[in-house]
Amino acid sequence: MSTPVTASLLPTPPRPLDGVTVLSLEHAIAAPFCTRQLADLGARVIKIERPGTGDFARGYDERVRGLSSHFVWTNRSKESLALDLKQDGAREVLERLLPRVDVLVQNLAPGAAERLGLSFEALHVRHPRLIVCDISGYGDSGPYRDKKAYDLLIQSEGGFLSVTGTPEEPSKAGASVADIAAGMYAYSNILAALLLRATTGKGSRIDVSMLESMVEWMGYPMYYAFDGAPPPPRSGASHATIYPYGPFPAGDGGTVMLGLQNEREWRVFCERVLARPELAGDPRFDANSRRTENRAALRDIIVEVFAGMNTEQVMAALDDAQIANARVNDMAGVWSHPQLAARQRWTEVASPAGMLPVLLPPGAGGAYAARMDRIPALGEDTLSILAELGYGEAEIAALRARHVVAS
Repeated sequence: MSTPVTASLLPTPPRPLDGVTVLSLEHAIAAPFCTRQLADLGARVIKIERPGTGDFARGYDERVRGLSSHFVWTNRSKESLALDLKQDGAREVLERLLPRVDVLVQNLAPGAAERLGLSFEALHVRHPRLIVCDISGYGDSGPYRDKKAYDLLIQSEGGFLSVTGTPEEPSKAGASVADIAAGMYAYSNILAALLLRATTGKGSRIDVSMLESMVEWMGYPMYYAFDGAPPPPRSGASHATIYPYGPFPAGDGGTVMLGLQNEREWRVFCERVLARPELAGDPRFDANSRRTENRAALRDIIVEVFAGMNTEQVMAALDDAQIANARVNDMAGVWSHPQLAARQRWTEVASPAGMLPVLLPPGAGGAYAARMDRIPALGEDTLSILAELGYGEAEIAALRARHVVAS
């Protein structure tokens, strides 16, 4: 029998974006979420941050052993270059970097990249293979171009709030869905642009708008309200047009989410979960539209039955009847979710606060391992990047003395 090769000596399978370098002028969520996913696939991501303060998401909170929850989520596997773009000398650093870069991502204030000479038009002549991705609230044209755009504001402008919440009050999503949407479209468009460049040999420009990303996600309610029809009502965690579909309390204080999709499931639900087979033919409930119209009466019946069972018993009865269901977990429940543990979806990455648990990227397969490197401290890679660009010790000291860079 041959001697097993230790894992540390095995060759590392190539990742899809090995050899791709991304330069990012980023802050907050949309652009950092995009570039973190590029890093997951193997790209080298150089994150330019303002000396002293850095990405302002670093200061959002201190929930992760003194680090910001937002920053920890979106910035692993990156290099931090503390460079003040407003200082003389910063431009030369950029000029040395750009020939090495495949993708430039930025979500600065509207017009800021253009003023810095970093628009696609300004760069394309000298760097024809460079892909430039601009992420903004409303896009680079139109009457809203210069408006400030935060996640909540885009959720509002994009109509998300109008269909989310209770009949009495709209609610925003608990996660930054507008930022996430824009980050995902930037990520997928960059991958497409890299494929296109492999064919044409030329880089291209990508303009991602948070508003357009959010509105794309609003396709169902928009078409539901097509041609002046009434929009779907706000219905909390329940479905606006299907019932029963939503959260129901169990007798032990837990909450179970369930969803019925068709009349067959309704009959089985009445027979095997509620033990009330006669309800299947009740004229108040014998079609989804009538169950929706009479949801208050039906809810009272379901709550009364579930009051005699604990959460596990309710879910077991629903599983036995093959009715879709889920536990309404809090964050502690997600951290300890048995399915994530069983599929070994957690790993650890280094950070300035020590090793931290992180979820492996969804969709990672067996062909390669996602890159899961450290979360950088502000300016942690400044000296090594400058040295790589050919700066000597005296030159670096001069840049630091003029506050062009920090480390």
